[in-house]
Amino acid sequence: MAVLTERIDEITVARMQSFFRTLSEKDQRRYAALEAQRLGHGGISSIAEILGCSTKTISRGIDELDKLDDDPAAGRVRRPGAGRKKRSRPTQKSNGI
Repeated sequence: MAVLTERIDEITVARMQSFFRTLSEKDQRRYAALEAQRLGHGGISSIAEILGCSTKTISRGIDELDKLDDDPAAGRVRRPGAGRKKRSRPTQKSNGI
């Protein structure tokens, strides 16, 4: 990674990391994928290290970018059924008062 980090100065790395933290989960994948593709060979592992994400996450982002025109997740952050389950509302019991 030494060769690639020489092309990215410390200020740019700090900005990339700050920006990355503001994005949704889906947008983080896609941003990391764009940056990795921009760097070319070795970009996935370099960006994974810089942004603190998995190389699998970046690979998944690249796949999503390739299928962006037919994006089934448009407007969504997570896949249907993913995430925390909703709490059921407790039934009200009378206190006998």
